Amino acid sequence: MEFGMLRRPKSTDSEADLLREQQELLAAGGQSTVTVVNRPDKRRGDAAGAHEQKNHRDVVTIEDLPDEIPTLTPAKKSRFQQERVRFEDEGPEERLDRHDTHISAVLSRIIERDTSAVPVLLPCITGTAFPKVLRRSMVESEGQERAPRGRKSIFARQIGAHRSNNEDVQSLNGSETRDQSSASRHVGFSPLESMETERPESDVMDRVGGPLLLSGQGLAIANSAMETMKIHEENQARLQTMSQSEILEEQRKLLAQLDPRLVDFVRSRKAQRTPGSESSSKPLQKDDFLRYSTSTELDHTIKAQESQRDTMEDYEEDENQLVVQPPIREEELPIKPQKVWLHMDKVELEKLEWTRDLPAPSRLSTKKAMQARFDFAGTLIPATKDLPTHLGLHHHGEEPELAGYSLQELFLLSRSQLNQQRNLAISTLANVLTKARAGEYTSSLKGSVLSSLLDAGLLFLLRFSLDDGVEGVMSAAVHALRALLVSSDDEECLDNASSWLLGMATFPLLPTALEDEDEEDECLDEALKETAKEKEEKKTDHDVARQDVVKGFLRMQGLPRLRYILEVLRPSPRVVLDILEVLIRIARHSTAAATQILNCPRLMETVISEFLPISWTPAVSQAPSSLYGLPVALAMKLLRVLASAGRHACARILNSLGGKELLSRFVVVDPSEMLLEAGEALRCTTEALRLFAVAAGYGQACSLYTDLYPVLVKRLQAGNRPCASSEAVLFLELDRIRALLVLLTQVTQTAGCHEELQRGLVSAQGTECPPPPPVLWSHVTGLQPTVISSLKDCVRALDGSAQMSSALILLPSYLLYVEAYYSQLCVQSSFQPVQCLQELESLTSDVLLPLISHQAMQNMASSFRSSSVICNPGLSAPGVEVVPSLPGLFCSRLMSSSTIAGPNSPLSLPTALLYLLNTITSIHKGLIQKFSRLILSDAVLGYLRSCIGAMPSVSHMSAWILRHEHHLLYLLLRLAHKLVPVDPEVAKHAFLFHQVSLALLSWLLPGSEYLAHELMSVLTFSHSLLPEGGCGEPEVSALAELQLKERTSPAVGVLLRDALHHLPSIRGCYLTHLAHMEPSVLSSRDRYLGRNPFVSSHLLPELTGPSLPSDWPFLPLISLYERTGQSAGGGQQVESLPAGSVQSATHCLQWLLVLESWREQTLTAVPPVAKLARLACVFLCSSDLFLERPVQELTWALFRRLTRPAQLEALDLGSAPPGLASFHDLYSALLAQYEAVSFGDLLFGCFMLLPLQRRYSVTMRLAVFGEHVGMLRSLGVSLQQLPVPLEKFTSPMEDSLPLLRLYFRALVTGALKRNWCPVLYAVAVAHLNAFIFSQDAVAEEVEAARRSLLRKTYYMTDEVLKNHLLLFWQPQQNSELGFSTYEQLPSIRARRLESIVGTVQKGGEM
Repeated sequence: MEFGMLRRPKSTDSEADLLREQQELLAAGGQSTVTVVNRPDKRRGDAAGAHEQKNHRDVVTIEDLPDEIPTLTPAKKSRFQQERVRFEDEGPEERLDRHDTHISAVLSRIIERDTSAVPVLLPCITGTAFPKVLRRSMVESEGQERAPRGRKSIFARQIGAHRSNNEDVQSLNGSETRDQSSASRHVGFSPLESMETERPESDVMDRVGGPLLLSGQGLAIANSAMETMKIHEENQARLQTMSQSEILEEQRKLLAQLDPRLVDFVRSRKAQRTPGSESSSKPLQKDDFLRYSTSTELDHTIKAQESQRDTMEDYEEDENQLVVQPPIREEELPIKPQKVWLHMDKVELEKLEWTRDLPAPSRLSTKKAMQARFDFAGTLIPATKDLPTHLGLHHHGEEPELAGYSLQELFLLSRSQLNQQRNLAISTLANVLTKARAGEYTSSLKGSVLSSLLDAGLLFLLRFSLDDGVEGVMSAAVHALRALLVSSDDEECLDNASSWLLGMATFPLLPTALEDEDEEDECLDEALKETAKEKEEKKTDHDVARQDVVKGFLRMQGLPRLRYILEVLRPSPRVVLDILEVLIRIARHSTAAATQILNCPRLMETVISEFLPISWTPAVSQAPSSLYGLPVALAMKLLRVLASAGRHACARILNSLGGKELLSRFVVVDPSEMLLEAGEALRCTTEALRLFAVAAGYGQACSLYTDLYPVLVKRLQAGNRPCASSEAVLFLELDRIRALLVLLTQVTQTAGCHEELQRGLVSAQGTECPPPPPVLWSHVTGLQPTVISSLKDCVRALDGSAQMSSALILLPSYLLYVEAYYSQLCVQSSFQPVQCLQELESLTSDVLLPLISHQAMQNMASSFRSSSVICNPGLSAPGVEVVPSLPGLFCSRLMSSSTIAGPNSPLSLPTALLYLLNTITSIHKGLIQKFSRLILSDAVLGYLRSCIGAMPSVSHMSAWILRHEHHLLYLLLRLAHKLVPVDPEVAKHAFLFHQVSLALLSWLLPGSEYLAHELMSVLTFSHSLLPEGGCGEPEVSALAELQLKERTSPAVGVLLRDALHHLPSIRGCYLTHLAHMEPSVLSSRDRYLGRNPFVSSHLLPELTGPSLPSDWPFLPLISLYERTGQSAGGGQQVESLPAGSVQSATHCLQWLLVLESWREQTLTAVPPVAKLARLACVFLCSSDLFLERPVQELTWALFRRLTRPAQLEALDLGSAPPGLASFHDLYSALLAQYEAVSFGDLLFGCFMLLPLQRRYSVTMRLAVFGEHVGMLRSLGVSLQQLPVPLEKFTSPMEDSLPLLRLYFRALVTGALKRNWCPVLYAVAVAHLNAFIFSQDAVAEEVEAARRSLLRKTYYMTDEVLKNHLLLFWQPQQNSELGFSTYEQLPSIRARRLESIVGTVQKGGEM
């Protein structure tokens, strides 16, 4: 039989079958699968392996099994780490399976145990068959006389007691003991000793004075104890030869090097083995006493030195060091331990330190930063404050004497197994978050509490706590989540501003996007690069939460958990309100977040069914125990905020979630009949009206308007007579009236679009067009008389102090409705011009003019400047902790320091009034001059002057209020622009209006693109706002530029006059280059003009900064460079330029010249280096665009303005221009372009010389004289044509040795000649002369270069160059050479030359 045919044994084979198969295997000559080999143990090193081979230890291995566990199984931990890891519900079998997960862990290598050092013990003959039964009473009685050392079992203590008794008997009977000892040496141990299974050798060493730490275990030798004793004796002999100071010095070195924990371990081992731990009744041997006394004295010395060192270090760190309390004594214990208590036979005083009274906190100030501690209300506790212990603020932490909890301790407590502790920790964290968002810790703590908590994983902690099965912990987590995300002040400001002009539109609260620069994607094709969605999916929850807290919460499935809490757990009212507020904050995050809320299964259904019921039972008390089944205003607000995210979300709420029925229910019923608390009923009605207004803002739910028309008119008629029982209810009633007026305004705007959409539906012929709304213009015409009557009543109410406040709050909403009515009336087919003009004249005389002249209006205008966020950027500063991943409005400081965000804001009424005035003056131009008083008031003019030069910062904190102030400025400028041609007094301030319009153009935020378009179309390029063109200003500019040298371009006055003549073309040029913003402009236009059916969302675009960059006047040049020069590397022919490129460049340069000449303040936000870089596009975008005459003339004029002394000093080429890595990169491109296409152009040459000034980086000069030395032949700018003083190039002395060598090489080789490049020739000669004759102390290398260059200069054959280098005196720009020379070599130079060359001409002549 072949070996390969042998079968494997089966479980059914008998012993005979196995023997037969064995014989067959041996007969076939097969190899056994098990071999016996001797191999070293890798775990014990080569020495251990050699020792095993010496002792002939057998190692059994099995073939086909790896020596190590396969990689698919988890790697084993160390033996010590395995012993530490235990689970409560883990059985022995599971533990064994977890440790031995593969057969190779047990059968791959079987090593025989080393028993060479194990003594052979013979069994002892005893008189009893079984060991004596031990009782606890016997152990206690004997343990009192001789306490065992360490923590031992009852059995071990009994054996120790018997051994001690046996030793006492042996000491009394010496001869018998000697006989027994000799017998034991030959036979074994005593009977009692043989009962102890493994007696440690350390006991033997203790009796013979051996080491305290070393036991000899691990030594693979038979006499390990003897070897240990030898080592100990050597150490003792070494110590005896050393003096006390040497011992202390070595000890100090060891303590400095060793880990403090290791030192503590050594001391604990020594303390366990010292006789002091034994019972005082046991007599001490002489060796033990000596060893004890020596070690005790040494230990005292160590402690004394350490105490002294620690004291000195603490004194150096903090001179007000706390006094350390002495160790507690047994008589100071409040409870005396009893010996009969289990495991209390030995009192460990250090573990009972916590039972003593706490020391009082230090009342001395300290320079050290201390850990912040908070009480349960989140209040910061001073470190020096001594609070009583009954408050529960003291605990066994790192600083038990200090009251309060640190953030680390609160995090630790939140993971406690006790429900009360988890609840307490998370509730305290919620209070800390609330106070941190209010800014209460800003002046007391270093760093940000919010940032520290979020970095520590607060969001994950709260998310885990939401899953807690204990309702108290879950409720605390919801409250903490609300404290983290929600700001009540922000919501109050947004609700108040919803009735302002375009107040329903808000910015999404998205964090500022950080550009992730993926180096791996830079080299990949566009098709292979990961999309933003793919990158987002690859991020971990931690990365997402670190960048965006709200998105991180959504990523962790927070919405389904909140739904479960509302639907299943049905928590208390406070938790319900907190969850609704959290959902509102998430909905404000973005459209995507609002969509996730709507898509979350059963979330919105639960909210609507439970908290917005159609019918309900009235609550028994003012504070009901449950909100389920009762209307909640926050639930209606949640619907409103979700609807603001987009028209599709609004349609889902109205149609799929029953929003229309809710609106009918809550709008029809009067608040007094809702069977709710008065304030809650008013809030529910107000939020219902706001939701209705949001829907009408999309052109939706307008059919409800026709159904509810009688109710709405009745409420409108009663609106001018608000009555309330208290001031708080009065404000709620005013909010309800404002919400009603906003609703009617939106419905009126929607009705005004009906005819336009009807015509568009007929002419669309298949193209997509919104359907006409169901509300007609005839449905809203009946509202106008009631509104006008109420408006007149409000104006009359301003004269009464009792109703003035209410009138000022309601007036903006009435004015906005009137504006919406007349703006839509003009485009209706039923428009009657004569009747409309008469109505406007009556409205002006009865309402508008009295309102403008009223003292209340003048007071508001006077507060423009003090309340302006543009003029006072500090008002919008947060004053609280700002977390980039959690943006907010942070309105708390704005509300406390100014009234601009409150109900009586100085923005809302003037903005609404100006909005109406602009509409009226567009319809009735004869009324324009009547409103000049408003513009000419000192308060308004002072406010406009303050806006010039302001640079407001853009962030979420300021953007929401800046947007409304931009509306005010825009409307002021539009009205002023209409008054300039008709009112000479207003025309005197045209310069001011134009300045402000240019500044406003750079401030407008996303969503205001239509205003930017209107400013450019109407104001920016208006002749009427540029009075300089008609009062001789061009001629004045020409005189200012008059110079007594050869002119290279026409006078600036001629260029300015030509630019003013082409203002319409310049405006067209800029509007053309802003065509990429057309979709944004159209979307913004629909919102501003009230074209509601075309509005897609009330969420504005993401806040990324102003709509236009600060350098927008350079936009045509930059756009031309990007289309031509950058794409093809520059150097294109003029024929290949896009059509109209020369005209675009010309118009851009003309406008830049106008701004630089007359509106220099406009470009202050653009640094000079950015201006120079943008102007360089003229040379880079094509090969000869700069040679075109109008382009070159205008560029010359701008270049001269850039090189004026003040501008030249501010020109910093070391800072990178916006959009570029460095100016050097741009200059390198200019060098290559100059060499290729310049043809020695004078303008291009001056442009290339400007960065070569001495104060700028040497790298640009090295590039010219190194890589591009050939350009020196064509750089023929004369000294008189140089727009920069020559001293800027020659002073101070050049200190770059490589550049000086390049200067010398260019002069010697003829690459740099005076007739080719006179400017750089004079510069090179000046620097080389200063270098070779300098005698300053320098490095040896530099001195050798001086001598070498001077020697080479002396032996130079070109006498002219030699004389220039040796006889140079000083630069002189007006001279022919550019410098003056000595007639003969000065004596100091002659001595220098003689010392190096060794020869000097007689009399110093060369």
